[in-house]
Amino acid sequence: MKYYSTNRNTPEVSLKEAVIKGLAADNGLFMPETIEKFDNSFFDTIEQLTFQEIAFEVALKFFGEDVEAEHLKEIVYDTLEFDCPLVNVIDSIYSLELFHGPTLAFKDVGARFMARLLNYFLEKKDNLVHVLVATSGDTGSAVANGFLGVDGIHVHVLYPKGKVSPIQEAQFTTLGQNITALEVNGTFDDCQHLVKTAFLDKQLNTLMQLTSANSINVARFLPQAFYYFNAYARLKASGTLERKDLVVSVPSGNLGNLTAGLIAAEMGLPIKQFIAANNQNDVVYEYLLTGKYKPRPSVETIANAMDVGAPSNFARILDLYKNSHKLISEKIIGFHYTDEEIRKVILDVYTEAGYLCDPHGACGYQSLKEFLKEDQVGVFLETAHPAKFTETVEQVIGEGKVELPGKLAAFMKGTKKTVSLGTDFTEFRNYLLLEV
Repeated sequence: MKYYSTNRNTPEVSLKEAVIKGLAADNGLFMPETIEKFDNSFFDTIEQLTFQEIAFEVALKFFGEDVEAEHLKEIVYDTLEFDCPLVNVIDSIYSLELFHGPTLAFKDVGARFMARLLNYFLEKKDNLVHVLVATSGDTGSAVANGFLGVDGIHVHVLYPKGKVSPIQEAQFTTLGQNITALEVNGTFDDCQHLVKTAFLDKQLNTLMQLTSANSINVARFLPQAFYYFNAYARLKASGTLERKDLVVSVPSGNLGNLTAGLIAAEMGLPIKQFIAANNQNDVVYEYLLTGKYKPRPSVETIANAMDVGAPSNFARILDLYKNSHKLISEKIIGFHYTDEEIRKVILDVYTEAGYLCDPHGACGYQSLKEFLKEDQVGVFLETAHPAKFTETVEQVIGEGKVELPGKLAAFMKGTKKTVSLGTDFTEFRNYLLLEV
């Protein structure tokens, strides 16, 4: 399958080129030339399939023309060594728990898949590939751990100083080996700008092989469609969806997760409505209301992975719906919440249902609580384990009530190693040139 740029000012490329380049030469994001639909018969029996079996069928639609089935199945099954269970929280509201992977965040799925696919494409390549990834929290840890120890690849994680949780920071600053953490004295948007600018620097790209592991990379965001299909299958198996429509609420920052869900729907997955649940960084919420997209500097919140003021994947959503505000606002509705409101939701859900949300999942839950109708079933994405935000969550429910999983405790014992950077691209560029 060929992949085109959302800016449409550069020739189409192969999957291999799209994965290795990350960003198109015209600064656009790659999109598959076709989105292949499933026959209705697939959904008639989907509940009989395991998560891995479902994911493999979805992967075949995306990547089957470019990767031999045997290798693709190995990549999918190796990626999904963990489950993403569906948990009933209250009434018709379910949590899709995406935090059972190695770094306890939803990005483990995309990061692990991309690491394995990139390794497949680079199997016979001699040059070192440099992966650049900007993170507002969980992306850095998922990518770093997904690529840790992979031959021929060096990962550079850029993150905003003081704006990720201590646990998140420990997950990518203590690894060493082929992982370097770059502590940027700025915001996530500054980190993302440095990464994007590097991809457009001709000299850099001549001297070194650069790619991205953010959700701008097709191999990172497309696999996130897997768990939408699985959620539907598990609901169908339980009989919950009988004569009811499915609504999915997605905590939304850089919009990669939401875009993957929208593509799943375009493949035929019966999702009636999507909700973009925002924190105070509400440019998407504003667009849905007004039709005007006004990116702006991000503001710091307790739901830090959504602290994005200029979401990259918005370009993909515009492309998917041909820049039609009418179509987009019909498929997606928006909600936004302040830190104070998020804290209240965490406490209310914990008190009423005995379920502990992280700050991002709390936004997803509350939007369903406000929107859901009697003939609908709601699923919100619980994107990270609440223990990754222990300080925030325990301020709400009480100290000592959040148990730190063994995986996270191990990271906290490591020694932090970082390179400090400002927001000036020249400084970042010089750092990269030292790696040549």
